[in-house]
Amino acid sequence: MGVLNGKVILVTGAANGIGRECAVLAAREGARVVVNDLGGGVAGGDHGDAGPAEKVAQEIRAAGGEAVSNSDSVSDRKGVERMIEQAKDSFKGLHAIINPAGILRDKMFHKMTPEDWDAVIEVHLKGSFNVCHAAINHFREQEDGSFVLFTSTSGLIGNIGQANYAAAKMGIVGLSRIIAMEGASKNVRANTIAPFAWTRMIATIPVKDEASAQRVARMKNAMRADQVAQLAVALASPATKNVSGQIFAARGNEIFLMSQPRPVRGLGRVEGWTPQTIAEHCMAAMAPSFTDLGATASVFGWDPI
Repeated sequence: MGVLNGKVILVTGAANGIGRECAVLAAREGARVVVNDLGGGVAGGDHGDAGPAEKVAQEIRAAGGEAVSNSDSVSDRKGVERMIEQAKDSFKGLHAIINPAGILRDKMFHKMTPEDWDAVIEVHLKGSFNVCHAAINHFREQEDGSFVLFTSTSGLIGNIGQANYAAAKMGIVGLSRIIAMEGASKNVRANTIAPFAWTRMIATIPVKDEASAQRVARMKNAMRADQVAQLAVALASPATKNVSGQIFAARGNEIFLMSQPRPVRGLGRVEGWTPQTIAEHCMAAMAPSFTDLGATASVFGWDPI
């Protein structure tokens, strides 16, 4: 008996990387799986191909599991509705969605085009909205449902050259939080994962110096997609029915519960503030508590387990 025995799961972006590992593991844990993947490239915009998703579905069926494939895009509202209907038609239900589908279009912000911005927001943030909104009433009516969405330390902490990606990923954190709050009375859960894993998206990041080469080597050798899938499948399952509204990071064999914004320090002034006193008093007093401008590598500076 697996943790998803008898459940129906939709996994997006499931032809490669984290999505593929989630789909295969969900099936191994007893789920019937809708394997979704557009079949496009890492940068998006490519014509879709049904073959990659079907290949994973065939692999699941060959291992004795149940799976169907879908090649719609998460950025297409009608396409997402077809995914939901396909789950209901094929397996008579839907209980959880794992949504790692994504693209990258990395550029320094001053060089970023509106097209680069829009494409990433469309797939990550609008895509997350689409999959959640298309399923939310079904989950509420059956009083059972779990969304596993994907954020990134690019948003939570920061990485240079990823303003579009970071903005989208932080938007997903807010989306997940509100879904969790509004869904609590109906047993509808939402959580986010910031994954560390070697995937074809990560492989597109340019290696410009020895330090970045070492980081890439660590990711490739010690932070695998299948390790992230363990957490995603757990969060999709009834085994974590009391976990909702949380942000996790998965890094190798390490799992972290990430903080969420809360007041760090406050100052009051009976007579009120002026721009001058804010600059001289308030900012000076708060400066020791400021968050530095270090990127993800400066926060997770040790080798993964």
